[in-house]
Amino acid sequence: MPELKRILHVEDDPSIQAVAKVALEAVGGFSVLSCSSGQEALDQVLGFAPDFILLDVMMPDMDGPQTLTKLRELVDIGLIPVAFMTAKVQPSEIAHYRSLGATDVIIKPFNPMQLSTQIRAIWDRAHG
Repeated sequence: MPELKRILHVEDDPSIQAVAKVALEAVGGFSVLSCSSGQEALDQVLGFAPDFILLDVMMPDMDGPQTLTKLRELVDIGLIPVAFMTAKVQPSEIAHYRSLGATDVIIKPFNPMQLSTQIRAIWDRAHG
């Protein structure tokens, strides 16, 4: 199994972005690139070469699903697991996000101490 090192996190809320970055770097030991918009993620994804993409659903201009559609044109999301992060977690919505190509959904608000464990579990399932 490949090693999970680099996580691309796309989140427009600076406070959530900061908490997730600390949680993933300090607790998880990952290298995190935080992007504030879908467009920034598209501009950075090839240079950063993430192993995992964590994508907020609700963002201005380009939302998470739209960002995922465009990311798919640049990288092989079959090789890079994508998790949506959202407070909207109706079963029908989770099924919809999976149909778009997301490996899983992480519920907001997330527990910073558990975030790395959640992402590792998604990674293991994707590479299982």
